[in-house]
Amino acid sequence: MKTIGLASDHAGFELKEYVKTWLEAKGYTYKDFGTYSTDSCDYPDFAHPLAEAVEAGDCYPGIAICGSGEGISMTLNKHQGIRAALVWIPEIAHMTRLHNDANILVMPGRFISTETASQIMEEFFNTEFEGGRHQKRIDKIPVK
Repeated sequence: MKTIGLASDHAGFELKEYVKTWLEAKGYTYKDFGTYSTDSCDYPDFAHPLAEAVEAGDCYPGIAICGSGEGISMTLNKHQGIRAALVWIPEIAHMTRLHNDANILVMPGRFISTETASQIMEEFFNTEFEGGRHQKRIDKIPVK
């Protein structure tokens, strides 16, 4: 696994800080694209650099967090090479990797616990893309 890219806004900052400790404990390296505090900010300012790094192959996968997970997910998915998946339970993390080959995990910072975040990350990192019939669907996602 390459360096994992991280991004959040102010509402996702505390969970992102937890994610960093979880990643360190597992031996993963990461690059934090911000934000770096709970001061009010705009999630696109951090989502776009993360998406660009994942598209360029500099980071894989990514983890992004905002209050609901919706805004940062919408921003990330504007990038043609990104398949950002909003995940709130481990089973969704499993399916989005298995069937959708998600390359950025998005979590809702205001709505899940650190325990749930840990379970989600375990599932996301330990599930491989199934390929096969799902690949042709993945190939149809980018707008040409």
